[in-house]
Amino acid sequence: MNQSYIRALSVNNSYDVASIGNAIVDVIQPATDEFLLEHGIAKGVMTLIDEFRAAKLVAALKGTKETSGGSAANTMAGIASFGGSGYFVGKIKNDRLGNSFADDLKRIGVHFETPAAADGPGTACCVIAVTPDGQRSMSTYLGACRELHPHDVNTHAVAKAKILYIEGYLWDADGAKAAIRKAIAAIKKAGGKVAFTLSDPFCVGRYRDEFLELMREDVGILFANEDEVKALYEVDEFDAALQKALQWNGVAALTRSAKGCVVAADGEVHVLDAEKIDRVVDTTGAGDQFAAGFLYGHARGMNFNSCGRLGAIAAAEVISHYGARPETSLKALAQKAGIV
Repeated sequence: MNQSYIRALSVNNSYDVASIGNAIVDVIQPATDEFLLEHGIAKGVMTLIDEFRAAKLVAALKGTKETSGGSAANTMAGIASFGGSGYFVGKIKNDRLGNSFADDLKRIGVHFETPAAADGPGTACCVIAVTPDGQRSMSTYLGACRELHPHDVNTHAVAKAKILYIEGYLWDADGAKAAIRKAIAAIKKAGGKVAFTLSDPFCVGRYRDEFLELMREDVGILFANEDEVKALYEVDEFDAALQKALQWNGVAALTRSAKGCVVAADGEVHVLDAEKIDRVVDTTGAGDQFAAGFLYGHARGMNFNSCGRLGAIAAAEVISHYGARPETSLKALAQKAGIV
């Protein structure tokens, strides 16, 4: 990595990473197939629901575990687990779930100060019923997270980060899109880097031209899985997408599940194996945690191989149990691997 860039990162920064994403409370509980039938929950898929149904489902669950979810928030939790400093921007309402979201982020050490809405849609939530066979049936209410606007972005705080990480899902809302552009302007003015995750192949399909423009003008680090990068470049084979990524003037961190990851940067390709684990329990959050490891390493001036290895360690940890957050200290795992 360029040494002048490393030196620049170390000056006048308070956060390793600032991120902007959907603020969603994950409400998780073990459930039976009978519970799914009783409440009309489609098994093994994600279904969008309205606020009334979300309230009914939350009330029907007993002894649930609530965590501050959403893709970018999960990544910030991973960065905190590595011992990194993070700042998150996402919209909640001043209600019970909103307070739960804010308290949880603060508990794990992520700075969060986005003003909560006093009225309007309730805080977003994803009700996750986990049946004994390991299937996760998700009922998602997007609510207040769709109400993010430019006035919610504290440009002074964003500018204090080394890297701004943006969740592609946010591009569906015009207000959020304007908020992202405001945050990008702040981080670029301060000399920081912009990272972007494509989030989903369908998201890419809706906004391909806009995402490619963002990459040309603003984004320096791209995160995508195999399907997402193929959708971005409209090709059928990963190798063809990789060749396209190599022509881009940025860092493309591309995940390939059990095949590990490929980092394309400066005309070079870095291929890293996936970390070995005994059993894959739940792949939810694997991409979010890979991004956490890679971003943490990049913010700390590590080379691309080390960044990719940290991402692989974080992804391996999260797929070894249920849930999208680390349950074991990622810092300890990285130390054990001799990386930090």
